[in-house]
Amino acid sequence: MIALVRVDNRLLHGQVLEAWVPRLKITRLVVVDADAATSPLARAAMTLCLPPGLAADVVAPGQLDYAALAASEEPSMLLFRELSGLASAVADGLTPALARTVNLGNVHYAPGRRPVTPSVFLSAEEVATVLRLAAAGFEVEARAVPSDPPASARELAQNYDGGAEKR
Repeated sequence: MIALVRVDNRLLHGQVLEAWVPRLKITRLVVVDADAATSPLARAAMTLCLPPGLAADVVAPGQLDYAALAASEEPSMLLFRELSGLASAVADGLTPALARTVNLGNVHYAPGRRPVTPSVFLSAEEVATVLRLAAAGFEVEARAVPSDPPASARELAQNYDGGAEKR
């Protein structure tokens, strides 16, 4: 089963390993990222930090059978670097029936992005992607760790629009 889909520029890091994995009892992490999949150094760096009993795969976009992963009894988490990677996964067959919850954990600032939470910065196009995901049936939330209060897709859009008024 896919317990959580997370978008985080850092991919596999402490918040995932120390907060999300234990909370959701994850036993498999799947990083879907072209750069990481083609870099032996990146793959090694991510997988060296794994505790015993936690498996990880690093795959290129288009190389994952989302239905098979969802059908597994093993609780797993999908990790994407950017919302665009998640949007590609949806085009490749990832549906709310396979993975209900989409978590935005950390999306770094970049030109054209505004803060929508303390750790998530989105462009207008990315806000539209978030709203499309929610309209498609995904439960979209933004929060760094499970103990943070979640911000919904609607709240993210409102925060984005409110950020325009502050400028």
